[in-house]
Amino acid sequence: MATDRRHAAQGLELAYARVSTTKQSLERQLDALGAAGIADERIYVDKKSGTTVERPGLTDLLAYARPGDTIVVYTLDRLGRNLREVLNLVHDLNEKNIGVRSLADPLPINTADEGMGRIAFLLLALFAEMECTFTTERAAHARAVAEAAGRRIGRPVAHSDDKIECAKLLKEQGGSLGQIAAKTGIPKTSLHRYLQA
Repeated sequence: MATDRRHAAQGLELAYARVSTTKQSLERQLDALGAAGIADERIYVDKKSGTTVERPGLTDLLAYARPGDTIVVYTLDRLGRNLREVLNLVHDLNEKNIGVRSLADPLPINTADEGMGRIAFLLLALFAEMECTFTTERAAHARAVAEAAGRRIGRPVAHSDDKIECAKLLKEQGGSLGQIAAKTGIPKTSLHRYLQA
């Protein structure tokens, strides 16, 4: 997609779609972008995690976009790895007179709209930041309650303390990893970790 490199004199609507893995489908995003009137040749795509900075589709889109254009996405989270990155990107695009419009966010965003579109974007950013803070606080509270009740925090224990102690004793007696694994039922890869600790 996005093979036509001609740029109209007036602003264009360009689009960006992203999924995190090659196994996921872009179909829902592409259908929505097509229904919004964006031609296939103006849709840039990536099948990569938002956590990687190497997103050639987004890089090509940003290199091609010109003042007066609008970048359309299904939802704002398709643009970046986290809220801060999305906000920075939208701010940078705004400085270049390039708008951003989302189709399916709870508050549809259109930064080219001087009034309500910008207010909606700021509200969405505020709500996302608040939710991140609340989530962190809830997780910290849940950990504190669990620790106070004497419950273990984190992943469940794969092997009991008794088995690990037995493995350490067998190691002290000169047993090989293969022998210890056979007697305790703990895989060699895990034994390595337990015995080093």
